[in-house]
Amino acid sequence: MKRVLPAVLAFFGIACITAAIAVPAWLVPQLRVVPLDLDITSDATTVATDGSPGERFPAVIFDRCSVGEAKAQTFGAHLTQQRRSVIIEPSDSRQATVQSAQTVQIDRIRTANGEEVTPPGPNTSGDLTCASGLLTATIDRVSLNRKTSVPNGTVSSLQLEAAPEGVDPKDVSVQLTNRKGFQYKFGFDVQQRSYLYYDTNTRQDTEAKFVGEETIKGVKTYHFVTEVPETDLSSLPNPQNEAALGTMLTMPAKWWGITGTGVKPNDSINMHRYATATRHVWVEPATGTIVDGREDQHQYFRSPDQSDDTAQPIRDFRLDALKATFKWSDETVTQQAARADKYDGQLRLGGFWLPLILGIVGALLVLAWLFLFWRGRSARSGEPGSDEPLDGDAYAADGDAEGVAADESATEVVERPDARTVAEPAAGAPTVVLGKSPAPAAGDGDATDDGYMWDRPTQRIPKVDGPAPRTDGDFGPVDRPER
Repeated sequence: MKRVLPAVLAFFGIACITAAIAVPAWLVPQLRVVPLDLDITSDATTVATDGSPGERFPAVIFDRCSVGEAKAQTFGAHLTQQRRSVIIEPSDSRQATVQSAQTVQIDRIRTANGEEVTPPGPNTSGDLTCASGLLTATIDRVSLNRKTSVPNGTVSSLQLEAAPEGVDPKDVSVQLTNRKGFQYKFGFDVQQRSYLYYDTNTRQDTEAKFVGEETIKGVKTYHFVTEVPETDLSSLPNPQNEAALGTMLTMPAKWWGITGTGVKPNDSINMHRYATATRHVWVEPATGTIVDGREDQHQYFRSPDQSDDTAQPIRDFRLDALKATFKWSDETVTQQAARADKYDGQLRLGGFWLPLILGIVGALLVLAWLFLFWRGRSARSGEPGSDEPLDGDAYAADGDAEGVAADESATEVVERPDARTVAEPAAGAPTVVLGKSPAPAAGDGDATDDGYMWDRPTQRIPKVDGPAPRTDGDFGPVDRPER
């Protein structure tokens, strides 16, 4: 167990440190992409020009039914713009195709005599009339690079008509070429600079300029404003390569209400529908999520001929087709703020907090392993016998030879035939183990000399200077001849 625990600490410590390095490099890039489960429904309603809610008829729209009447009419209205954005095919690890269906519904109108009316919905066959509550409906499809949120050109189309059963939606859609701007989401790490923003009404990229920072529902946002230049909507063809219905209208001057020098009541006057807009978006900078939005839409009929050959009353004439400020509902803003905060929290967790926690845990585990390793080595270095004595210099301090007598009676001297004197144990005497110091006998006051002698055990063997002379009792005298 003492060996397993340090190994476990070292393994998990190194694993945590490795994960702390790998998580930002692997996990964060997986989070910094357009999600494939995107499904967002947003609502915007018309408000007063200053953005304040509460006005019942803040918008002005053209009465389509007045085309069959004696004079052009407009009326006050309250409108709701609804958009649902989902991911469709083709989508994969590199691209996401967004399908965004948008409608503008007339909730109520105020007639010329001041009466409030709720327009009817489509009839049972689905056909629309001039009095229907549905003002416009489109389906936008665009493929985005999942990392940058920029259109990649794979799919870029706008469906302007309902596709009958069995008809490919492509056949009732127009292709939007050279599309580059953001629209439903900005990229990640938004900076305080200008970006391109795509406007589907006029089918063009516009410049969205950074104007400041604001906190919305507790979320820090960057405020961008884009100005959509005046655009002739009749120049934007429908799927049949013609001007879309309602973008060109030729009626008598008296129907338009144009009077003045050079204009006769029955003069046929051709007008085109133009559009301009100012759009505000508030973007959470880390994730590019659009948290809030407001659009000042203005569409109107005017003469495309502004030359001096055209009478001044005609050149100056304007008739509002749509004049409204759409502001995202509070429910939509709350939903988007929560979504941005969630995405930002995931990025912070993967890019900062998780690596920090893993790094700290890993460092603590490695330090614990080093501490146990150091303590184990210290304990082993302090154990008896850890410093092994060299051969021929045996000295032990642990007293293993305690009780062994240190006097000369422990050995007796004998003579060998080779005439070398050695020490052998006497009968019944204890065996002396070289390298172990015998403890002094109890009460032995002369133990000091013996202890000193046992510091060099070879000194216990009597020193012999040379061979002992032989006696007659042994082998007789030996006379060596002189040389």
